Amino acid sequence: MSDHHHEHDHAYMHAHGIAHEHGHVHENQKAVVNRLARAIGHLEKVKRMVEEGYDCSDVLIQLAAVRSALENTGKVILQDHMRHCMVDAVAAGDTDAIEDLCQAIEKFMK
Repeated sequence: MSDHHHEHDHAYMHAHGIAHEHGHVHENQKAVVNRLARAIGHLEKVKRMVEEGYDCSDVLIQLAAVRSALENTGKVILQDHMRHCMVDAVAAGDTDAIEDLCQAIEKFMK
């Protein structure tokens, strides 16, 4: 199997959400997992604040911080996807992957 054929298969699998072994490691995978773990921990704290009757303004401020952390994590994922997965898709002429990315961006940025 040529490398070009492998790239097309990889891009196709990404475009169609098919679970697969990656030919490359996502550069920021560990950073993304760490960011998500911190956001989950922060969200748990916000939940406890609500349970303990904290001031609504304080809860909203902390909730905004969690939302910001998630949006920043999404940016890291998007950048990683553009630099790696989309490079493979473009090289393989996979326009479906590009359209899928556009739809994902639309949902992410609502």
